[in-house]
Amino acid sequence: MNTKPPYKLRIREHRKVCASELLVHPLNPRIHPDAQKSALTAILNEIGFARSLLAYETPEGKLQLIDGHLRKELFHDQEVLVEILDVNEQEANALLLSLDPLAALAQFDSPTLEALRKSASTQSETLQNLWDCIDSSNRKTKDELKEAMQQKEPILKEQFLVLVECESEAQQLSLLDSLKKQQFQCKALLS
Repeated sequence: MNTKPPYKLRIREHRKVCASELLVHPLNPRIHPDAQKSALTAILNEIGFARSLLAYETPEGKLQLIDGHLRKELFHDQEVLVEILDVNEQEANALLLSLDPLAALAQFDSPTLEALRKSASTQSETLQNLWDCIDSSNRKTKDELKEAMQQKEPILKEQFLVLVECESEAQQLSLLDSLKKQQFQCKALLS
């Protein structure tokens, strides 16, 4: 692994702003289902606001979100703490594309996770369900992500197929022969 500190410090400041003033990133690919909204609302009700939103300043002086779109939605008319980065649009896009997948690559140490579960308590059924499924729901996603990252070619190639039903094996063989002569890749299938 090639790491050469010191890295550039890109955090410029922390600023309190009204969430409605933040621009939603037009390329944010995340969709926030009701289950996620419920879980975030539950932790906000139990603990409070404990994680700043992440943004960068556009050339027009507006704050463009990189991370925290759901919190912006939930806190629409309230003041939130924003961590402002000194990055340009392309760097912000790279962060938007990287932050959540990088976090998803982390693995869980099962005994430590179990100890953490036992040490945390909640009155919220939503949070308890979230905590109970952490390892199992992430394992499959991580395995698929690791496998995809190790692939040199796409897992599936785009294919365009035609299925022709034949009345007999003789008709199938005749059609197959004709198509092969026209240099189509084809094979006979039986059902």
